[in-house]
Amino acid sequence: MHPATRLRQLLKVPGCLVAPGAADALAARLIARAGFETVYMTGFGTSLTRLGMPDVGLLTASEMVDNAGRIADASGLPVVADADTGYGNPINMRRTIRDYEKAGVAGVHVEDQDLPKRCGHLAGKRLIPTHEMVAKLKAACDARVNADFLLIARCDAIAVEGLDAALERGERYREAGADMLFIEAPVGREQVERIVTHFRGVPLLYNMAASGRTPDLTAEELGRLGFRLSIYPNWLLLAAIPAMEAMLQELKTKGSIAEIRSKVADFKHFTDVAGLPEIQELEECYGVPEERRAGLTRAGE
Repeated sequence: MHPATRLRQLLKVPGCLVAPGAADALAARLIARAGFETVYMTGFGTSLTRLGMPDVGLLTASEMVDNAGRIADASGLPVVADADTGYGNPINMRRTIRDYEKAGVAGVHVEDQDLPKRCGHLAGKRLIPTHEMVAKLKAACDARVNADFLLIARCDAIAVEGLDAALERGERYREAGADMLFIEAPVGREQVERIVTHFRGVPLLYNMAASGRTPDLTAEELGRLGFRLSIYPNWLLLAAIPAMEAMLQELKTKGSIAEIRSKVADFKHFTDVAGLPEIQELEECYGVPEERRAGLTRAGE
């Protein structure tokens, strides 16, 4: 089944579909191994892992599409990807949608920011006029080859023009053909509930960002409110950073990893996550000589 079609099916199931964020193929494999049914490619995480820099519009379209394709391939799951502003005007947007589609992505969200864009939870954002975003969304709809490819319109107006303006923009974006609305960075429960009430019956995305601006709500509660998809952009990275820093500090101060070895994944776990057992099965299937097959060696060998 095409990933976009599978995503559409998942979104029809009652409740809110949870999409953990992946910044790379390793995270994508972990998400799939944990039993989740879809993956979100985080833009900030991609910028951090690829460039070591924040999400301030430094990544190119080709870098983002390449990462999205790798995440889709590694996970085998439908991927919803950050497509920033579409990387230009409506003509650029057409190519962006086609490139993400060809990469095997199930859907994208595109935002109404002007360049240079910013992470939705950073200050310094500027918006393009509503009519320009409408034109870009229409171009995105026209560019789709597979009608199931999910187009999510992200609106960053709350922090710039206020909630009322965000709701009005959202109406225009829905009229332009967006399948789902992503009203970014609501502050507090009251704003969340206003969004839900205003767009009753419209598929909505909830961004469980780490900034603390948006309330932490459970998937069950989000489903009751009416959200169809919730993304958790950088939580795997947020969990990994302290662990990596602790390991580096241990090595720096003691010059040894002996004491921390029991606190990290062992080599078998590491290779299992990487998919070595699947490679071994394929080598056996295709008759690779046993002495040439990849495998774990015993201590002392």
